[in-house]
Amino acid sequence: MKKLLMASAALAMLGGAVPAAANHHEKDGVAMTDASMQTVLNAETRADDKARDGYRHPAQTLNFFGVKPGQTVVEYGPGGGWYTRILVPYLADNGQYVAINADSSASSFSDRAREARTKSWPENFPMTAAKWTGVDAKKIMAFESDELPDDMKGKVDRILIFRSLHGMLNGNSADSELRALRDMLADDGMVGVVQHRAKPDASYAMSNGSKGYLKQASVVALFELNGFELVKKSEINANPKDMADYPGGVWTLPPVLGSGDTDKAKYEAIGESDRMTLLFKKRP
Repeated sequence: MKKLLMASAALAMLGGAVPAAANHHEKDGVAMTDASMQTVLNAETRADDKARDGYRHPAQTLNFFGVKPGQTVVEYGPGGGWYTRILVPYLADNGQYVAINADSSASSFSDRAREARTKSWPENFPMTAAKWTGVDAKKIMAFESDELPDDMKGKVDRILIFRSLHGMLNGNSADSELRALRDMLADDGMVGVVQHRAKPDASYAMSNGSKGYLKQASVVALFELNGFELVKKSEINANPKDMADYPGGVWTLPPVLGSGDTDKAKYEAIGESDRMTLLFKKRP
């Protein structure tokens, strides 16, 4: 009851605006009553992000993954920082946020400037995330997957991979990256995955990652091969309107709208992609 009262007070101060999927009801058995999460979701630092809450269901997704204050949480491939702007302030006072990018030593670069930006990312990202969130950069950690300090290995509570598995596969690094991530986890640590979902009968061309989509069964098999087992799955981020068969791949849909104004209204009506939501634990 105390948490509900705190949440109501916080929302009242913020004008009472609640993102579409961030409420106090239950979905997939997930009760949304975390006042601190509601405060983060309604912060001004997320003013440009809130429009996507209805597709990404951040409160329910993080609750399903068991993310809580006090944990050490890794976000793999934070990219533009949509989830970073939630996780950093949520964990700042009691917990540790860690950003991880792929090992750049195995990559090739089209020019020196791109190489320099990539290799300086661990030093620059904390400052970038601090600007996004207002949290002191000293509270934000960033590493490449092969450079995690030894004293952090085996200490991570949750690793979160949001729409990045197809990138690992396209870069031929999925096995090595997942094994590196496995080494970071505590014995009871888990990996939460949200990934664009291909249809079960999709062709290889539409489900090999090059279009952004992967079959759910293939993702489960990939994790099993690399020392994990599926704990549970959810339809929190499902979108049955997504046919997942676009020649331009998942980027045809919002927010990219890769076809420009061509059929724009059609794709906006579909919304963001259909996504699997999976939770894995590491096998002994």
